[in-house]
Amino acid sequence: MSNEPRIPDAETRARHITKLQELVRRMDGHILDLDELNAKLEADLVEQRRRYYLAREASRIAAQKKESES
Repeated sequence: MSNEPRIPDAETRARHITKLQELVRRMDGHILDLDELNAKLEADLVEQRRRYYLAREASRIAAQKKESES
């Protein structure tokens, strides 16, 4: 019994190569989906920070106005 790996025949190699190519195409598609999701999440985070800042500024301005009227 030999422990050396056996080289598969040409048909088996071709079949495995085809399966690997399909797997790579699917993985590329999933990576693109994840990139798109990441971009959407990043844009959402920027928008949340902007809204928080604007709300804080509005609150600060209202407090200043109220203080100056007193």
